[in-house]
Amino acid sequence: MADLIRQFARLIRICVSTPAGRIGIAIFVAVVCLKLGAVYATVRLVQWTGEFYSAVQSIDGPEILRQIGIFAVIVGLNSARHIISEYMRKHLELRWRRVLTSHALDVWTRNKAYWHLAYRPGSAIDNPDQRIADDCRLFVGGLLGELLDVIQAVVGLFSYVALLWALSDFALSLEPLGLAVEIPHYMVWAAFLYAAMSSVATHVLGRRLKPVLAEQQHREASFRFALARWRGHFDEVALSNGEAAERRRFDLRFEDVARNWRDLVKREMILQSFTYPFQHSVLRIPLFVAMPGYLAGHVDFGGLMQIGMAFSNVVTTLSWFIFSYRDLAELAATATRLDTFLEAAGDYHDRPGPIHLVDTPDRLELADLSVRSPTGVPLLRVPALSFQHGEHAWIRGRSGLGKTTLLKAISGFWPHGDGRIMRPADSVMVLPQRSYLPSGSLIEAAAYPGLPGRFGQGAIVRALGLVGIDEEAGADARQVETLSGGEAQRLAMARLLLHRPRFAILDEATSALDAAAERQLLQRLRQELPDTTFIMIAHREPPGFSNLRRIDLDQPAAPVISLSA
Repeated sequence: MADLIRQFARLIRICVSTPAGRIGIAIFVAVVCLKLGAVYATVRLVQWTGEFYSAVQSIDGPEILRQIGIFAVIVGLNSARHIISEYMRKHLELRWRRVLTSHALDVWTRNKAYWHLAYRPGSAIDNPDQRIADDCRLFVGGLLGELLDVIQAVVGLFSYVALLWALSDFALSLEPLGLAVEIPHYMVWAAFLYAAMSSVATHVLGRRLKPVLAEQQHREASFRFALARWRGHFDEVALSNGEAAERRRFDLRFEDVARNWRDLVKREMILQSFTYPFQHSVLRIPLFVAMPGYLAGHVDFGGLMQIGMAFSNVVTTLSWFIFSYRDLAELAATATRLDTFLEAAGDYHDRPGPIHLVDTPDRLELADLSVRSPTGVPLLRVPALSFQHGEHAWIRGRSGLGKTTLLKAISGFWPHGDGRIMRPADSVMVLPQRSYLPSGSLIEAAAYPGLPGRFGQGAIVRALGLVGIDEEAGADARQVETLSGGEAQRLAMARLLLHRPRFAILDEATSALDAAAERQLLQRLRQELPDTTFIMIAHREPPGFSNLRRIDLDQPAAPVISLSA
């Protein structure tokens, strides 16, 4: 419980950590005031109930009509209060959700935490997309709903108990074992006893619900992720006739969902075996309990109905825990998932890595660099290697040696190793074999990671034309999903032309092109980017370069860089 309270406190602190979030506090106070108006409306309805049924009992037509008018006014004003309250609450929910989502995106994308969470050994952070998109929404919505309800319940409890105390000013006389016992204001004590017993029963029957709900969220997200991943590989699946295999995978994922769903249904049925009859009897039990006072002549029919309604309000308020148990369990599971994700992602912020990175203006240099696998297996050792500005190089070596891992270390996010890397951090561009293409038009994809407005559409269309994507008429309309493998690599080269880095590192970035197209494209890049140093990782020598520096990574064990002209 202490851990859960700390998780809620951390998440709430995030929601109010910005100016926009702090404005939400004022909105929250206003919503609370409006919600408390419901307490006054309920008290007034209890009073109206006694007056109305007394008029009915005495068959007083004019008074009945007057009470109907009063009822219409109470309901009309209370409805207006509720609509305004809900409108403000929805705006507050969006405001705090925006703050929380923005914070989650910050910690996930900063310092490449998303990469570390995905590849760290033994990571328990599954489906971060669900935690950001769904859990932020569920947490803020659930928190506001339950917090407002409990405040209304606490304030309403005092009002309803005071009203019930005043109405039940008679005692219940009992004679157990021949002893005369009188219980004054027994309706109040009966309400507390009834609610306490019901709350204990609800917790005992529903305590296993929270972990099952958390597991259901996890399995639903995994099923959704499997479907989304297939959507991004339609061509590959179609070419390999893999529909049946994918269908089997989907069936297995859904069976996981269904298996936990059956457990969830069982737990909910156990809980509802008590809560359902409780909810449908809470409005009738008060009349049964108050009946001795009515039969003894302490109250008339209107008073009986008034006491019954007051008793119901006390029990309903005390039973907030019962009615909200499932929602509270889901909120607790959501808070735990979200806080665990934020804490894990935050661990990578401002953490000094074992590989020391130094920002230099015009050279790329590796010193005493050792690169290891996540399990600690040595992959590559570089005693000393320097790339001067304008010095093009070709790095080659057997598959599995660690060439791509070396690029990750140069980019600054490979945590397994030690040594020192000096590079112009803001002027090194790495193009892998399959560059990331964000959904959207070719214009947007070519400008990535910048915005199209930074370069202008004319410059982007020109860059696309230079690399062989002739889309002057439709570059803004054509989507990246329509590109072939070779076109995708050409588009990545257009990024180089737009961003013009000092160092461009190409990791098999032209592997989908034929030899003639590769030569033509690399020559065009050299002509257009005379101030860019090209470092290429490939199994065959890149065409189109003269005086190309060769770097061999061919030592099978503890490889050492060797240089040859």
